[in-house]
Amino acid sequence: MTTFLKMVWVGALLAASQFAFAQQVFTSDTTKPAVSTNKPLVEKNELKYNLNESGSHFVKVTFLNQAWLQVNQSNPGSTVVGVPKDNTFSIGLRRTRMQLFGQLSDHVFLYLQFGMNNFNYLNGGFNQNASSQRKVQAFFHDAVGEYLVFKNKNYLNIGGGLTIVNGLSRFSAPSVATIMTMDVPVFAQATVDQTDQFSRKLSVYARGQVGHLDYRVAISDPFPIQTNGSALPSYGPNSIFALKGHEKQLQGLFMWQFFDKEAHKTPGYNTGTYLGAKKVFNLEAGFITQENAMVRVAAPGDTTYQNMNLWSVASFLDMPLNRSTGTAVNAYLGYFHTDYGTNYLRYNGAMNPASDIAAAQRPGGLGGTQGNAFPMFGTGNVVYGQFGYLMKRDLFGAGNGTLMPYVQVQLASYQRVSNTLGVYNVGINYLINGHNGKVTIDYQNRPYYEPSSGTSPLSAGGRRGQLTLQYQVFI
Repeated sequence: MTTFLKMVWVGALLAASQFAFAQQVFTSDTTKPAVSTNKPLVEKNELKYNLNESGSHFVKVTFLNQAWLQVNQSNPGSTVVGVPKDNTFSIGLRRTRMQLFGQLSDHVFLYLQFGMNNFNYLNGGFNQNASSQRKVQAFFHDAVGEYLVFKNKNYLNIGGGLTIVNGLSRFSAPSVATIMTMDVPVFAQATVDQTDQFSRKLSVYARGQVGHLDYRVAISDPFPIQTNGSALPSYGPNSIFALKGHEKQLQGLFMWQFFDKEAHKTPGYNTGTYLGAKKVFNLEAGFITQENAMVRVAAPGDTTYQNMNLWSVASFLDMPLNRSTGTAVNAYLGYFHTDYGTNYLRYNGAMNPASDIAAAQRPGGLGGTQGNAFPMFGTGNVVYGQFGYLMKRDLFGAGNGTLMPYVQVQLASYQRVSNTLGVYNVGINYLINGHNGKVTIDYQNRPYYEPSSGTSPLSAGGRRGQLTLQYQVFI
């Protein structure tokens, strides 16, 4: 009994102590609630590690994936793996990227980007001549070291390496995770995969912001056309990239920022839309020039080398309309003068779903005219514009996102095309979580051209359409 009584006594003490503790917690909760219970949970929207207490020195990692579903009306004569196809449905990855960058000290900045582009069932774009390409798509896009001359000031940053720091226009170095439209105007990436590596070049540069002026100037060491992995162009009366010689390329971009200053952390990249978070209105002018970059042979023994001279002027607007509701607008209008030498013309199509085109259907004897391609680059003049409207915040209820419809127009007058070339896009973004999670539906209407010889100007044959669904995830 004694043992039993001791057990009862200990049990009673434990029960009493538990009751007293519970009463104390209850009393504490009712009279002075814990601070954390009234604070909303804040989700981090970045992968960032601070190297010092203030966070001025840091390392940051980002990941981007853009998956595309395409339904395309192909250009006449297009084939897919040897079979004629008028229409295609394809699935692919437009861009898959990883970035690592950081301010390592008051003066030292590092930027790296690794990833792949245009990966569909044809494994397109990187090296069309390779027998097996599925595992060689990913590569370093950028590898840059930068020195910040003035501590905590962006007056002058000097850098070098493989970089997209570029001239011509803001869309020559776009931040692809933040673009408003389905895709950027690729013609502004003027030498893409011809004498550069997916718009990146080995360069030394200076960039900065002084007052309202944002500037960048660079000297680039272009790659020979022989190393781009495609069949070499043939000499003829129409200009091509030179197969002999090697000259440096000079480029620059200057933007006058009337209101808010744009982000200036990562080298060269320009935000597509701030979704109303900034009030931005810029005027810009840019150029790219290279001596003897192009060549033509008008007649046997008559070889002429020509300079490449490209320049543009443009305006960019991105600002809120009503901060309380979250509505905003985005608009861009630019004029581009593109001189690649006499009658230069090159086709291109993003995530092209066709593999070839019947020889009898080739416009101007040019290659790469199948599928969704159109004359994207050429000697002449281009007007490009876009407009988008961001609807009110939480259009579908709290946490369910909003919509941003847009229109996109590219009008080109090229020496080697007989009429004005017009490419039109209309689309809508469903911004589930801003740019971090969004779905975009886009319809593009483009021209195709009649078969012709290599010297005759291309004549319009009709128009084709493409419907694309994109799902973007970014952190």
